[in-house]
Amino acid sequence: MTEWLFDGVLGLLLLGLAFGALHGRNLYASVLLFIAFGLALALIWARLGAADLALAEAAIGAGLTGVLLFAALARQPDRTDLPDISGFRQRLAAAAVVLPLLILLLQGLAPISERQSQLPAAIARNLSETGVSHPVTAVLLNFRAWDTLLELAVLLLALLGARQLGPRRLELDEPWPLLRAWARVLAPLLVLAAGYVLWRGASAPGGAFQAGALLAAGVVLLRLSGLLPLLRWSFAPLRLLVLGGLLVFIGVAIATAWLGSGWLTYPSGSAKLLIVLIESVATLSIAASLSLLVVGEGESA
Repeated sequence: MTEWLFDGVLGLLLLGLAFGALHGRNLYASVLLFIAFGLALALIWARLGAADLALAEAAIGAGLTGVLLFAALARQPDRTDLPDISGFRQRLAAAAVVLPLLILLLQGLAPISERQSQLPAAIARNLSETGVSHPVTAVLLNFRAWDTLLELAVLLLALLGARQLGPRRLELDEPWPLLRAWARVLAPLLVLAAGYVLWRGASAPGGAFQAGALLAAGVVLLRLSGLLPLLRWSFAPLRLLVLGGLLVFIGVAIATAWLGSGWLTYPSGSAKLLIVLIESVATLSIAASLSLLVVGEGESA
């Protein structure tokens, strides 16, 4: 009974935070509520036993996305030309959109609750052939490796799209001495944590996206502390890091199609080595991309 009560309160909290983030009158408060929404969602994923999704939501969905929203908010001028819509009309419009979607969602999910998925058993039967012992990693980098490859492509497109917004100058105030001191301590710990999360991803929750987010957090911390130089897309090594994850993934796909049994069908005995290679390079690529999105300096053509 206590767990049901806790889960119910958590679900209501999530809905309340979502409503507040969407309908808040103050954009700053809305961003704060969005970050709180991400943290609550991470807690829900953890309650559902999806630790990988919980880590990704907390690091990327709440943390780095929240930083991006604050950066975008800082660049927005005061808007006085917005249409004056009453609160009742806003709620009515939201209900007209949300309620039909919610009904369709419930109707679509109802048959699923009556069936037992065969996927966990199928994954367990073939897990020994994937090169890893964690089912989530096996799905992401073996059974459904194309999905992960496309996620790296989407991240690259997001970075390229952000660059099209024009040159951006990151104006930083003089960092606090305390921030500089803590940055020197925390940055190496974040590197160690990222390496551990990457290594544990083969047998436990973790992997490239979580490790890359931790590395990016360390880069952002050092840059805001004034301990790192400007991060620019024109810097060739940084550009190579951004492209490296996708290029290595595509290279492995081509090699397995040419020399093996098919696209991203790893040869027996080499699956673990190839997965470790892809994960390691993807970690650096994700870290570089997220760092450029948050604290990268724009340049005029």
